[in-house]
Amino acid sequence: MSDTDRRTDPGAAVPAGTAAAPAMPRRALLTAAAAGGAALGASWLLTGCSGGGARAGSATGVLPAAAPAGRPDRGGTLRIARPPASEAETLDPASALSAYEYLGALYNRLVRVGPDGLLAPDLAESWEPDDQARTWTFRLRRGLTFHDGRAFTSADAAYTLRHILDAATASPQAAVLAPLVDPKTLRTPDAHTLVVPLKTPNAEFPSLLTHYNCYVIPDGSARSIGRTGIGTGPFRLTSFAAAGPGRVTAYEEHWAGRPVLDAIDFYSVADMQARSGALLAGQVDLLSQTNLDFATARVVAASDRATIARVKDAQWYVLPMLTTEKPFTDVRVRQAMKLAYDPEHVLKVALQGAGTLGWDNPVPPSDPNHLATHPVHDPEKARYLLKRAGQERLAVDLYTSSYDPIFTSMALAYQESARRAGIRVRVKTASADSYYTQIWMKKPLMATYWFTGRPVDQLLNQVFRSGSGYNETAWSDKAFDALLDRARRETDDTRRRELYGQAQTFVIEKGGAMTPMFADRLVGISRKVRGYAEHGFEFDYLGIGLKGA
Repeated sequence: MSDTDRRTDPGAAVPAGTAAAPAMPRRALLTAAAAGGAALGASWLLTGCSGGGARAGSATGVLPAAAPAGRPDRGGTLRIARPPASEAETLDPASALSAYEYLGALYNRLVRVGPDGLLAPDLAESWEPDDQARTWTFRLRRGLTFHDGRAFTSADAAYTLRHILDAATASPQAAVLAPLVDPKTLRTPDAHTLVVPLKTPNAEFPSLLTHYNCYVIPDGSARSIGRTGIGTGPFRLTSFAAAGPGRVTAYEEHWAGRPVLDAIDFYSVADMQARSGALLAGQVDLLSQTNLDFATARVVAASDRATIARVKDAQWYVLPMLTTEKPFTDVRVRQAMKLAYDPEHVLKVALQGAGTLGWDNPVPPSDPNHLATHPVHDPEKARYLLKRAGQERLAVDLYTSSYDPIFTSMALAYQESARRAGIRVRVKTASADSYYTQIWMKKPLMATYWFTGRPVDQLLNQVFRSGSGYNETAWSDKAFDALLDRARRETDDTRRRELYGQAQTFVIEKGGAMTPMFADRLVGISRKVRGYAEHGFEFDYLGIGLKGA
């Protein structure tokens, strides 16, 4: 995973959940906050089954399956507790690594991903490519204004892309867009049209603009946007302190209508137990960037004030094998490691069933491009492959950490399952503080996770393509890279899905990533909250509200 993605949600391209029961949440940990927001406190495989990802387990019978139903009342203030960020936290979407809750409230993208996983209009009403998918034209909405009253035009859309691509911005999304877009070639033939010529054809280009770094900002605002948060979103900024509290209020002139809520207050609360305690004490209404462990989730769900909402398959868990380090340089060993374990066992033990089987495919079952065919657990085949590779007595170290509560239980479940294939797995616990600097992409085998929500083109190119900075297994396959290039050039939707399916087969059969499961995120919310529905890195800011506000 990455850094950027991982450490912001409990990680943002990274991890979640576990085994040891935590201490009971402390009550009265927080002091009441002022209305403005004072801080609250510190082919060999694919011969098996097919079908969508199967869900399993016991947690579903214990914890609520959905947030409270019903319509919220108009008005009120939603109080959100979030983990503290660094003093460098910014509201500039292009370089933001942690302020997700603010970004979704303050800004809009050109294109977004809908709840069905398909692209949907946002500030762009429509878009179309030329016949080679090399030039894309975006038709923009008319009559929209930013929070400061300025009209939204194509100049703002073009400026946003140039800002992302500017090396001085240091945007994580620049690595995705720079190989495709030359900022000097962007054209704005009129105030409501943006033309984006590409360096190479890409039939999936609009999907790359759905990333949270791609929210649109006003033309010329690079120096101030990190503080002002001026966007076209349903809320406008009232106050913001990096790593501290903040407040946004309803933007009455929002183009899609006024939000249900009057305001949202954000509080920085140091740890999960403190955030849970604040929720149980009725001091906050929602815990963001917080995936509750099962013990805490049960306490919350059993309380009178709070309950649990699920974000289905919100992250995928990975045991990445570093393919540049022995024994994982040998594809037969990688194949054996995958065949050796039973994903159903890992899902049951690590997630108590609160998730979906992964079968070593990182593309989630909800994605329209997901390849349904999956491998078969076969420890005898694993033994055969290890014998062919000269690794009949294979012993490996698997690193884990308390950084995420699921890591250790996943590692232990894999250890137990792989033993049937004669593989000896030594589980080693590393420091949480240095896990992503000393272990990730340095040790041959470890536990990690990523958040779902990436378009399939970005996921496969960013996480698995040769040379990518996010390629945590260092796997390199020229045929796989060429297949991704073919998919990008293919303008026929059906054929392009087939190519992405072939790419998933490559990852499963030859790659270094074991993906046992997709996990539901367990979110703590007040029983007063209505209209909670999270997708990707944000929730429905227009529709969320409170009962009895």
